[in-house]
Amino acid sequence: MGRGRVQLKRIENKISRQVTFSKRRAGLLKKAHEISVLCDAEVALIVFSTKGKLYEYSTESSMERILERYERNAYVEQQLVTNDAELQGCWSLEYPNLKSRIEVLEKNIRNFMGGDLEPLSLRELQYLEQQIDTSLKRLRNRKVKIQCNALQHFYVFERALQDQNNMLAKKAQLQLKEKERTLTEQQNQMAQNSSPLMPTFPSLTIGGNIQVMMRGSVIDEPDENQTRQNMRSTVVPWWMHDHVNHS
Repeated sequence: MGRGRVQLKRIENKISRQVTFSKRRAGLLKKAHEISVLCDAEVALIVFSTKGKLYEYSTESSMERILERYERNAYVEQQLVTNDAELQGCWSLEYPNLKSRIEVLEKNIRNFMGGDLEPLSLRELQYLEQQIDTSLKRLRNRKVKIQCNALQHFYVFERALQDQNNMLAKKAQLQLKEKERTLTEQQNQMAQNSSPLMPTFPSLTIGGNIQVMMRGSVIDEPDENQTRQNMRSTVVPWWMHDHVNHS
């Protein structure tokens, strides 16, 4: 069977107690040295025997330095504990006040929403009405301000669109004038390159004796008597004799 758990209690035998103290003290100092080396920790160990003899161990740092560090940390922890206790005391005193204020605010919200109005007196209802009227005025003022800002923004946007439209219209007019000027120049150039005289039409001969010629805009016509003599001397078909004699 395994060894049972040993109950820790004071050793009554004085000699056994002294021997146990010496052994456990040596083991404790050894463990302190091991943890300081293995874990790179600062260790300070202070042991007083029953007779008041001092046994101590510290790492490479001095014992005084370690004790000063311990006192600083202990003071900070004590202050934190004190502050926490004070805060807890303050919160314990403030909690009822905060709870009552929350209840009042919730009641006011219900009243503004039109609920729980039965227990209110006439003065309280009048005060509530004044608060609602004030709130409505603020809401209306805020709404009007937002609408004015929106209208001003729209006016600025409209003016920008008008300026852009005018710029595009001016640009289109300039392009149209440029096209008209180019077309006019092309027409003038074509007129300069063409001949100023009209084309000459060929002579029209009837029976080898009648000639009509056109030169420019002047038309030369033969004499009427000469034309009749030429027509008589010309061989004419039989069906045209009557018409010629009649003429």
